[in-house]
Amino acid sequence: MAERIDGKQAAADVKASVSAAVQTLPGQPTLAVVLVGDDPASEIYVRHKVTDTEECGMRSIKKTLPASASQQEVEALISNLNHDPEIDGILLQLPLPQGLNPNQAIECIHPDKDVDGLTEASAGRLVLGKTGLRPCTPTGSVILAKRALGDNLAGKNVVVIGRSILVGKPTALLFLAENCTVTIAHSKTQDLAALCRTADILIPAVGRPEMVKADWVKPGATVIDVGMNRIPAPERGEGKTRLVGDVAFKEVEPVAGHITPVPGGVGPMTRACLLQNTVKAACYRRGWPMPDGV
Repeated sequence: MAERIDGKQAAADVKASVSAAVQTLPGQPTLAVVLVGDDPASEIYVRHKVTDTEECGMRSIKKTLPASASQQEVEALISNLNHDPEIDGILLQLPLPQGLNPNQAIECIHPDKDVDGLTEASAGRLVLGKTGLRPCTPTGSVILAKRALGDNLAGKNVVVIGRSILVGKPTALLFLAENCTVTIAHSKTQDLAALCRTADILIPAVGRPEMVKADWVKPGATVIDVGMNRIPAPERGEGKTRLVGDVAFKEVEPVAGHITPVPGGVGPMTRACLLQNTVKAACYRRGWPMPDGV
């Protein structure tokens, strides 16, 4: 039976490190969160991010625009935050309302304030191995793998299922930086199950509920499930849903060596790594010494 990797505890440890680091800084890092529209899920996510930031001793600023806001208005707000010397990090909450171009808006964020690590400049720094802000979910995935296997991942075979610019590609690059041998699988991969069975570390990140079955997993492998999918849960009542990953957890758990649950795995780490990035952004931008533990 696999050992469950506790993402909540790992996130709490990262938050504690960030809180301690913030106490050593000569000033208070500030994160600006931009919310466009009134999507209920986004409202909840933003509220959590604001709370997390303030609990770590940093300042949080929430900027809101109505769902009717134009692309120009969204980009103008981001531009104002870019030019505000008090703002260290800018987070644009996705998804944006229909009709707005998220990629175009993200590219307006100054790379030095790109705490989500999603701009072209941030991606380029990652590819080149240069210092910069890394995407939060991939960073959290590496931390959880080290939590299970120790800090030295060199030589591990890693299979990432998914090639998105948000998760798949940066995850592969971060594990490559840990001296792993990395394969990116996708919809055109032949005999995906056989490829997955070669993985010491398997990372599904495609958004297909419970796609990865027990016979896809090498016995003893570490499974980091990035998937977050809502499926019907009639047992909870009419119209109710539940959250599952890309892994069929109940059948994979007896095969794997370590596994992240959904919820409670990668999700909490994404929020924790955002806090880490806010401290890093402040230090890079202001010339402050980088504290230990971030």
